[in-house]
Amino acid sequence: MAVDKGGIAFAAAVGALAGAAIAGRRGVLPGAAALAATEAVARARQRPGEIPAWWSRVAMSGALAAPAGWLGARLTKAGPVPVGLAAGAFAGALGLRPQKVALGPVAGAAVGAAWRLAAGAEAPPAAVAASAVVGFRALSAAVFRDPQVSLLAERVPAAELPFVVPLEARTGYVGTDYVRQLAEVLGGKYEADAADVGIVGSLDDLAGPQFEPAEVDPLVREFYEHTTRFKLDIRPEWRPWVRPGYLIYRTLVARPLGQANVPMNQRETVRGVRSRIDTITPDGSELIGVRGWIRSFADTDEPIYVGIYTTYRHDGRGYVSVGFPVPQANFTATLLPLPRPGGGLVLSSRSGLPHPGHYLSYIDAESRELTTLAVHGFAERLDVFTEAGELRAEHAFSLYGLPFLVLHYTITRKP
Repeated sequence: MAVDKGGIAFAAAVGALAGAAIAGRRGVLPGAAALAATEAVARARQRPGEIPAWWSRVAMSGALAAPAGWLGARLTKAGPVPVGLAAGAFAGALGLRPQKVALGPVAGAAVGAAWRLAAGAEAPPAAVAASAVVGFRALSAAVFRDPQVSLLAERVPAAELPFVVPLEARTGYVGTDYVRQLAEVLGGKYEADAADVGIVGSLDDLAGPQFEPAEVDPLVREFYEHTTRFKLDIRPEWRPWVRPGYLIYRTLVARPLGQANVPMNQRETVRGVRSRIDTITPDGSELIGVRGWIRSFADTDEPIYVGIYTTYRHDGRGYVSVGFPVPQANFTATLLPLPRPGGGLVLSSRSGLPHPGHYLSYIDAESRELTTLAVHGFAERLDVFTEAGELRAEHAFSLYGLPFLVLHYTITRKP
């Protein structure tokens, strides 16, 4: 594999910063050399279709934690135990798996306590944070052996991955204006808040051995094919164990990014939800090429979700792929349509088929090639159905089989 000079230079910079945080000026050169060497060896041993070695990723995460620990202690005057706890909690939250979320602060606090016993209250906070993250990751790797992600494809044309939506955000903010900005890149006719369109063109595109569109309740079908005729009210039901981690994610990631900003509680949903679809129709065509379903808070238009909805067929089956653009990447959920008793429709990422699932793709800005990770353990199921003649939906999410969120939708026709 060719040497990634940019990656090695970045590792050297991170190592220099970590070394400075731990040992001052005398730590800059050793830190830079150590992490650059780690990155170079890992890249040299990396095979096609593999992500960098686990030990190199752990070293990088520890190096990134060092300056954060130094800064946190400097601002708060916290001792080694709180610093270790905070570093472990953050690393655990990034692990997503509920067991890792719980293990992170425990492991971090234990490392901090060990530092306090060995070096007292003056233990270097940068070293405490780095060792807390490294210790947590080593322990979690020993306890949780199944992979959270796997490299599915590296630098391949988008056509080879029909279940991935190859559309990214070209700035650091997605927001409700995303489709308009995309139209400036792709060309074609852009229509904001298009009238009488749906998130899919026709349910017939989803027909397959397990799903017959003709059996779907007419109201459910109308919702999918003419989504803009309806308004939505959301009631979120969060499991208690995930709320602290989601609060951190929402504050640090979702709101600054303008994407995946789900309401925390019923009080927020009183603000109302604005639902609209922006479209792009390619030049010379009458068929919509891009359908961006945008949901935002009605009072401020703050984004909740910005999703690009597509359908495709493979081996006689239709699928729905929903792409959520993020900077230079896309998180895609590919869902299999299934019937629900009473004429409802289920879209599920759980299946023994190869395509349904969740995928995180980096999109090369020049070549448009995809490097895609399969995200294991994350699952979702969307049920749309009628109840007493009214339209309802339940959108359930889980991590490693543990439910963490259900979005309850009340769907009513607009005047």
